[in-house]
Amino acid sequence: MHRSRVVAGFTLAVLSFALASCSSRQLNFAKEIAAGFTAGAAQVGGVEATVAGPDGGDPTQAVKVFEDAVRSSKGGIAVQTIAPELFAGPLSDAEKAGIPLMTVDTPPGPGSNVEVFVGNDNYALGQQLAAEAIKRLPAGATGTVVIGTPAPGLPILDARARGMRAEFAKRLPRVRVLGPFDTKLDVPANAAAWLALVRANPDALAFLGTGDADTFNLAKARVATKGKWLAAAFDVDPKALEAVRDGQLFAVMSPEHYLKGMIAGRLQAELAKSGKALPKGWIYTPGLAVTSANIAEITERQSSPANKQAWFGRQADAILGDPSSVRPLDSAH
Repeated sequence: MHRSRVVAGFTLAVLSFALASCSSRQLNFAKEIAAGFTAGAAQVGGVEATVAGPDGGDPTQAVKVFEDAVRSSKGGIAVQTIAPELFAGPLSDAEKAGIPLMTVDTPPGPGSNVEVFVGNDNYALGQQLAAEAIKRLPAGATGTVVIGTPAPGLPILDARARGMRAEFAKRLPRVRVLGPFDTKLDVPANAAAWLALVRANPDALAFLGTGDADTFNLAKARVATKGKWLAAAFDVDPKALEAVRDGQLFAVMSPEHYLKGMIAGRLQAELAKSGKALPKGWIYTPGLAVTSANIAEITERQSSPANKQAWFGRQADAILGDPSSVRPLDSAH
């Protein structure tokens, strides 16, 4: 039986990193998107879904992985990258070659000619996380809140930081918001950056991060310094969920990466198998604040592939069945 082939291409080093004396491994957000993509393609059936990406940090290797996928995956390619401007040219060339394309998590860069994006409203996610912090602070609070980001200049993380700042300015205008400071992509460097920020701001009300390593490293810093300040960041890394259960983090904001991957995989597979056209625009996917109120439920959801597939499958059905979920591409952030 003929099987069309689609590929999710994870195309920059943030998706994997080298630990000292250890083999490289992916951060949790990349694993979630990749698992969701293959699950979404499997729901359609009759296609071969492949996830590819470089182990190292060399952007030229990321481009090579993408170009290899272009040669071998005529059924379609979904791309996640933290450098959309770097891939604008290669994506445009692939589009001219007739490869069905979409980006996941990060909107396509100008000139890429990609017309489909699956992702969050990251500004709104930043507002949501700040709102969870504000619930836990006194009305009219004064003091300092520190924001950190592991990839300054990455549009989606910058949008989260802007959303946090805006929410504090609106609801607690006497709170001084510092940052976002660079907390580094490398996990050990991220841990060191947060510890330095905590020690430099011992009286801060809260420390908030925009990335996934920020979660568990903030929790570690809180334990190490016996901190009483609030801490939260993004993603559902198992260590982050444990920190919510233990009370070291008051929340994590989940961008629901698995859902994004599942939608992308399903759409690409439907196109490759039956020719169903991709929608054009920004396919909006919501996030979820994980707190003590729902940590047990989300931990159970994350405990097995079957649980994830059932939970997110229902959400994917609802999003793909709702025309209002598709927004103008130029409004994505």
